[in-house]
Amino acid sequence: QVQLVESGGGLVQAGGSLRLSCAASGTIFSINVMGWYRQAPGKQRELVAVVTSLGDTNYADSVRGRSTISRDTAKNTVYLQMNSLKPEDTAVYYCNCNANGPAGWRDYWGQGTQVTVSS
Repeated sequence: QVQLVESGGGLVQAGGSLRLSCAASGTIFSINVMGWYRQAPGKQRELVAVVTSLGDTNYADSVRGRSTISRDTAKNTVYLQMNSLKPEDTAVYYCNCNANGPAGWRDYWGQGTQVTVSS
């Protein structure tokens, strides 16, 4: 089984910064894509940013230029540095990875970490 544990969420004022971390653990043979998604109250879960095993990245238009996703392959950890935060960034942020574990290739999700941006 593969587990994802997120950390780094919290309350921050508009214009501030946060760094989210997510570590994958368990029986992992390899990981392809790692990334972050978010879900605001009453809205669908949406992609924030992803990074492939080769280091290619993709960002949602709403965070591009304000956020940086990075990955420590040796530690099976992905980070999301978010700057110039806005109230509309308030959401539960979920870590996701596409990993090869005991059940083969599948997607795994973390429990989520709350990010609240006050105006």
